[in-house]
Amino acid sequence: MRRKAYSSEGAVAVGPYSHAVEAGEMIYFSGQTPIDSATGVLIGSDIMEQTKQCFVNLFQVLAETALSEEQIVKVNVFLTDMNDFKAMNAVYEQQFTKPYPARTTIGVAALPLGAKVEIEMIACKR
Repeated sequence: MRRKAYSSEGAVAVGPYSHAVEAGEMIYFSGQTPIDSATGVLIGSDIMEQTKQCFVNLFQVLAETALSEEQIVKVNVFLTDMNDFKAMNAVYEQQFTKPYPARTTIGVAALPLGAKVEIEMIACKR
C-alpha cells in the first residue's frame, strides 16, 4: 500500500515526516508541538496556552483531510510534567464532544524545542 500524506501550512514539521498519513480507513496524525506556524516559534510558557496551540495545529491538518473532530478515535498526549495534567485536561475537554476519543497521557523527559506538551491523533474515515 502506498502512503497518502497530508500536510498543512498551518502546522510545522520539525523533522522528516508527514503531518498525517492515510492507511485504509485510518488517518494517523503526527504529534504537534505548540509552534506558531506563522513565526516558527514555540508559543507560551503556560501549559494551557501550549495545549491550545497543539490543537490549533492538529485541527488545521485535520481540515486538510476533510474530516471532523467527531472522527478522531484516539489521542496520545505527551507531557514533560505530569503536574500539568489537570490544566492540560481542562483545555483538552473543550476540543471534543462526548463521547470523547480514547486517550493515553504519557509523562516524558523532554520534547522537541523545549515544549511542555505534544499531541498526536488517529482518525477513522467512516
